[in-house]
Amino acid sequence: MNDDLIKYAEEFTSDESVVLQELRRECYEHYADSGMLSGFFQGRVLSMFSKMIRPKIVLEIGTYLGYSALCFAEGLREGGRVITLDVQEDTNKVARSFVERTEYRYSIEFHLGNALEIIPTLPGSFDLVFIDADKPNYSNYYHLVFDRVRPGGYIIADNVLWSGKVLLDEKDESTRALDEFNQLVRSDPRVSNVLLPIRDGLMVIRKSE
Repeated sequence: MNDDLIKYAEEFTSDESVVLQELRRECYEHYADSGMLSGFFQGRVLSMFSKMIRPKIVLEIGTYLGYSALCFAEGLREGGRVITLDVQEDTNKVARSFVERTEYRYSIEFHLGNALEIIPTLPGSFDLVFIDADKPNYSNYYHLVFDRVRPGGYIIADNVLWSGKVLLDEKDESTRALDEFNQLVRSDPRVSNVLLPIRDGLMVIRKSE
Protein backbone atom coordinates (compact mmCIF):
# COMPACT_ATOMS: atom_id res chain seq x y z
CA MET A 1 0.00 0.00 0.00
CA ASN A 2 1.17 3.55 -0.60
CA ASP A 3 1.68 6.03 2.23
CA ASP A 4 -1.70 7.70 1.74
CA LEU A 5 -3.55 4.41 2.08
CA ILE A 6 -1.52 3.50 5.18
CA LYS A 7 -2.37 6.89 6.69
CA TYR A 8 -6.04 6.32 5.87
CA ALA A 9 -5.96 2.89 7.52
CA GLU A 10 -4.38 4.37 10.64
CA GLU A 11 -6.98 7.15 10.78
CA PHE A 12 -9.73 4.54 10.86
CA THR A 13 -8.09 2.41 13.55
CA SER A 14 -8.92 2.71 17.25
CA ASP A 15 -6.60 4.87 19.32
CA GLU A 16 -3.86 3.52 21.54
CA SER A 17 -3.64 4.44 25.23
CA VAL A 18 -2.03 7.67 26.42
CA VAL A 19 0.87 5.69 27.93
CA LEU A 20 1.49 3.93 24.62
CA GLN A 21 1.43 7.28 22.83
CA GLU A 22 4.04 8.63 25.25
CA LEU A 23 6.15 5.49 24.96
CA ARG A 24 6.11 5.69 21.17
CA ARG A 25 7.08 9.36 21.27
CA GLU A 26 9.89 8.61 23.75
CA CYS A 27 11.23 5.92 21.43
CA TYR A 28 11.12 7.95 18.22
CA GLU A 29 12.73 11.00 19.86
CA HIS A 30 15.52 9.30 21.80
CA TYR A 31 16.39 5.92 20.24
CA ALA A 32 18.35 5.46 17.03
CA ASP A 33 16.94 1.93 16.72
CA SER A 34 13.32 3.09 16.99
CA GLY A 35 12.43 0.83 14.05
CA MET A 36 12.43 -2.01 16.57
CA LEU A 37 9.25 -0.66 18.16
CA SER A 38 6.05 -2.33 16.98
CA GLY A 39 4.48 1.06 16.36
CA PHE A 40 0.88 2.25 16.32
CA PHE A 41 -0.76 0.20 13.56
CA GLN A 42 1.05 -3.07 14.26
CA GLY A 43 0.47 -2.53 17.97
CA ARG A 44 -3.27 -2.25 17.38
CA VAL A 45 -3.14 -5.44 15.31
CA LEU A 46 -1.34 -7.30 18.13
CA SER A 47 -3.83 -5.97 20.65
CA MET A 48 -6.72 -7.14 18.46
CA PHE A 49 -5.18 -10.61 18.12
CA SER A 50 -4.86 -10.81 21.89
CA LYS A 51 -8.47 -9.70 22.40
CA MET A 52 -9.61 -12.34 19.91
CA ILE A 53 -7.54 -15.14 21.47
CA ARG A 54 -8.07 -14.06 25.11
CA PRO A 55 -4.82 -15.71 26.26
CA LYS A 56 -4.07 -16.74 29.82
CA ILE A 57 -0.32 -16.80 29.25
CA VAL A 58 1.58 -14.85 26.59
CA LEU A 59 5.31 -15.45 26.14
CA GLU A 60 7.11 -12.57 24.44
CA ILE A 61 10.69 -13.12 23.26
CA GLY A 62 12.12 -9.62 22.92
CA THR A 63 10.81 -6.83 25.17
CA TYR A 64 12.59 -3.75 23.83
CA LEU A 65 10.68 -0.82 25.42
CA GLY A 66 7.61 -2.82 26.41
CA TYR A 67 5.23 -1.48 23.76
CA SER A 68 4.11 -4.83 22.36
CA ALA A 69 3.89 -6.37 25.86
CA LEU A 70 1.40 -3.67 26.80
CA CYS A 71 -0.55 -4.31 23.59
CA PHE A 72 -0.82 -8.03 24.35
CA ALA A 73 -1.81 -7.31 27.95
CA GLU A 74 -4.93 -5.54 26.70
CA GLY A 75 -6.45 -8.87 25.65
CA LEU A 76 -5.51 -11.07 28.62
CA ARG A 77 -8.27 -12.99 30.28
CA GLU A 78 -8.76 -12.34 34.00
CA GLY A 79 -5.66 -13.35 35.95
CA GLY A 80 -3.57 -13.68 32.79
CA ARG A 81 0.09 -12.74 32.36
CA VAL A 82 2.52 -11.58 29.72
CA ILE A 83 5.97 -13.07 30.35
CA THR A 84 8.49 -10.97 28.45
CA LEU A 85 12.19 -11.77 27.95
CA ASP A 86 15.07 -9.55 26.92
CA VAL A 87 18.85 -9.18 27.29
CA GLN A 88 19.19 -5.37 27.26
CA GLU A 89 19.18 -3.93 30.76
CA ASP A 90 18.91 -0.26 29.75
CA THR A 91 15.82 -0.62 27.57
CA ASN A 92 14.33 -3.06 30.08
CA LYS A 93 14.40 -0.36 32.75
CA VAL A 94 12.49 1.97 30.44
CA ALA A 95 9.94 -0.76 29.69
CA ARG A 96 9.38 -1.41 33.38
CA SER A 97 8.94 2.30 34.11
CA PHE A 98 6.18 2.66 31.51
CA VAL A 99 4.43 -0.57 32.52
CA GLU A 100 4.38 0.63 36.14
CA ARG A 101 2.16 3.51 35.04
CA THR A 102 -0.56 1.22 33.69
CA GLU A 103 -3.26 -1.10 34.97
CA TYR A 104 -1.15 -3.99 33.66
CA ARG A 105 1.76 -3.51 36.08
CA TYR A 106 0.90 -6.75 37.88
CA SER A 107 0.13 -8.63 34.65
CA ILE A 108 3.51 -8.25 32.91
CA GLU A 109 6.43 -10.32 34.20
CA PHE A 110 9.93 -9.29 33.14
CA HIS A 111 12.91 -11.62 32.76
CA LEU A 112 16.38 -10.34 31.87
CA GLY A 113 18.78 -12.81 30.27
CA ASN A 114 19.25 -15.31 27.45
CA ALA A 115 15.83 -16.47 26.23
CA LEU A 116 17.18 -19.87 25.16
CA GLU A 117 18.19 -20.45 28.77
CA ILE A 118 15.16 -18.86 30.44
CA ILE A 119 12.38 -20.53 28.44
CA PRO A 120 13.09 -24.09 29.70
CA THR A 121 12.79 -22.79 33.30
CA LEU A 122 9.31 -21.33 32.79
CA PRO A 123 6.42 -23.45 34.07
CA GLY A 124 3.28 -24.43 32.21
CA SER A 125 2.09 -23.88 28.67
CA PHE A 126 1.53 -20.81 26.50
CA ASP A 127 -1.56 -19.63 24.65
CA LEU A 128 0.37 -17.15 22.53
CA VAL A 129 4.08 -16.71 21.81
CA PHE A 130 5.50 -13.59 20.16
CA ILE A 131 8.97 -13.91 18.63
CA ASP A 132 10.68 -10.56 18.09
CA ALA A 133 14.33 -10.99 19.06
CA ASP A 134 17.65 -11.92 17.40
CA LYS A 135 16.82 -13.17 13.92
CA PRO A 136 19.38 -16.04 13.67
CA ASN A 137 17.60 -17.77 16.57
CA TYR A 138 14.03 -17.59 15.22
CA SER A 139 13.96 -21.27 14.27
CA ASN A 140 15.57 -22.20 17.59
CA TYR A 141 12.89 -20.28 19.48
CA TYR A 142 10.19 -21.95 17.39
CA HIS A 143 11.45 -25.44 18.19
CA LEU A 144 11.97 -24.56 21.85
CA VAL A 145 8.45 -23.26 22.48
CA PHE A 146 6.42 -25.44 20.11
CA ASP A 147 5.62 -28.29 22.49
CA ARG A 148 4.73 -25.74 25.17
CA VAL A 149 2.11 -24.02 23.02
CA ARG A 150 -1.32 -25.41 23.78
CA PRO A 151 -3.21 -27.11 20.93
CA GLY A 152 -5.05 -24.35 19.12
CA GLY A 153 -2.57 -21.80 20.44
CA TYR A 154 -0.61 -19.27 18.41
CA ILE A 155 2.93 -18.22 17.58
CA ILE A 156 3.45 -14.81 15.97
CA ALA A 157 6.84 -13.84 14.55
CA ASP A 158 7.76 -10.28 13.64
CA ASN A 159 10.07 -8.93 10.91
CA VAL A 160 9.73 -11.98 8.67
CA LEU A 161 9.93 -9.85 5.50
CA TRP A 162 13.04 -8.04 6.78
CA SER A 163 12.53 -4.89 4.71
CA GLY A 164 12.12 -7.03 1.60
CA LYS A 165 15.59 -8.55 1.88
CA VAL A 166 14.12 -12.08 1.99
CA LEU A 167 13.68 -11.70 -1.81
CA LEU A 168 17.36 -11.05 -2.47
CA ASP A 169 19.56 -13.73 -4.00
CA GLU A 170 22.48 -12.74 -1.78
CA LYS A 171 21.34 -12.86 1.84
CA ASP A 172 23.16 -11.91 5.04
CA GLU A 173 22.96 -14.09 8.16
CA SER A 174 19.76 -12.56 9.56
CA THR A 175 18.01 -12.61 6.19
CA ARG A 176 18.94 -16.26 5.59
CA ALA A 177 17.70 -17.14 9.06
CA LEU A 178 14.35 -15.46 8.48
CA ASP A 179 13.92 -17.08 5.07
CA GLU A 180 14.72 -20.47 6.60
CA PHE A 181 12.25 -19.78 9.41
CA ASN A 182 9.50 -18.94 6.90
CA GLN A 183 10.24 -22.16 5.01
CA LEU A 184 10.22 -24.12 8.27
CA VAL A 185 6.76 -22.83 9.16
CA ARG A 186 5.35 -23.42 5.68
CA SER A 187 6.54 -27.02 5.70
CA ASP A 188 5.37 -27.86 9.24
CA PRO A 189 2.28 -30.11 8.99
CA ARG A 190 1.41 -29.40 12.63
CA VAL A 191 0.37 -25.81 11.94
CA SER A 192 -1.59 -23.51 9.68
CA ASN A 193 -0.19 -20.07 8.99
CA VAL A 194 -0.54 -16.78 7.17
CA LEU A 195 2.23 -14.27 6.48
CA LEU A 196 0.69 -10.84 6.79
CA PRO A 197 2.49 -8.01 4.94
CA ILE A 198 1.92 -5.63 7.86
CA ARG A 199 4.84 -3.28 8.44
CA ASP A 200 7.90 -5.61 8.30
CA GLY A 201 5.89 -8.83 8.07
CA LEU A 202 3.99 -10.81 10.71
CA MET A 203 3.95 -14.60 10.49
CA VAL A 204 0.82 -15.78 12.30
CA ILE A 205 0.94 -19.49 13.13
CA ARG A 206 -1.81 -21.61 14.66
CA LYS A 207 -0.91 -24.95 16.22
CA SER A 208 -3.35 -27.67 15.22
CA GLU A 209 -5.67 -29.11 17.86
